[in-house]
Amino acid sequence: MTSTFRRLTLRAMIAAMIAAPFAMHGAAFADEPLKIGFLVKMPEQAWFINEQKAATSLGQKENFTSVNIGTPDGEKVLAAIDNLGAQGAQGFVICAPDVRLGPAIAARAKRYNMKFVSVDDQLVDSSGKPLSNVPHLGMSAFKIGNQVGDAIAGEMKRRGWKPEEVGALRITDYELPTAKLRTEGATQALIAGGFKKENIFDAPQKTTDDEGGFNASSPVLAQHPNIKKWVIFALNEESVLGGVRATEQLHIPSSDVIGVGINGAGEAFAEFQKKEQTGFFGTIAVSSTNHGKDSAQNLVNWIRNGKQPPADTQTTGKLMTRENWKSVRTDLGI
Repeated sequence: MTSTFRRLTLRAMIAAMIAAPFAMHGAAFADEPLKIGFLVKMPEQAWFINEQKAATSLGQKENFTSVNIGTPDGEKVLAAIDNLGAQGAQGFVICAPDVRLGPAIAARAKRYNMKFVSVDDQLVDSSGKPLSNVPHLGMSAFKIGNQVGDAIAGEMKRRGWKPEEVGALRITDYELPTAKLRTEGATQALIAGGFKKENIFDAPQKTTDDEGGFNASSPVLAQHPNIKKWVIFALNEESVLGGVRATEQLHIPSSDVIGVGINGAGEAFAEFQKKEQTGFFGTIAVSSTNHGKDSAQNLVNWIRNGKQPPADTQTTGKLMTRENWKSVRTDLGI
């Protein structure tokens, strides 16, 4: 995390904690239709676009409005909550840019008497523990990581690769607990499948997108020219695709690369539709549509009926490849 981002996060948390509580929800908004917010950390990514679209679509069916806002840093998170409070929103769904913003988000929500739930990344308190009383819907990060590792190990076996001749690019972001759990889960499954631990190389990323994956992978690949075959795993499929692009730049044949991501969104579909198979073998697809719909539904039910959602709901995924991506997409409603 950069020093600038730390300052922004600290400033946002302090502002939220010291703000005098007051309620914007009263008679002025009593007769207006229910309104919620849907706040995501990377609004340009297909996963979050799908989540927000799903919430909007559900609102059209169930008579509520979802205000979709991109919140890539701490100050924008708190400004978005202020915005929602001014509009009379009664709650919001959030995937925060930094899970440690949990206490600041809770304080600002309390200021406007808003209920909120987290999706994808679980908010934590100052000690790093999941924030109490904030319902969460996410993926079982470690188990999905296991699925990635199992998929890679299975494809290596199918291709007849010898583990001692293969290197693994573990594109990492240990600042994000979800990322750490996913890559640790993949590592565990790979080693259980016979992969050599000493052949796993960390590639720390600064951003969790294609560019971040590419920039993290390129120097690691260049440092190990003796390794001819590579497997790639990371937090998401964008990062893995960045790693695949890095292998292409170094003229490593696609037949010598096995990249497996997580999500199942637009970039994966585009890769599967290319004329020739690339080093991107597959992705563990999870329904971003269902995540958006279910988290919004949980929040709306809580607001309308007073029934708080489960504290922690976890989902897993399904391996999507070039051969089955259309059927998996249909099955998961992506």
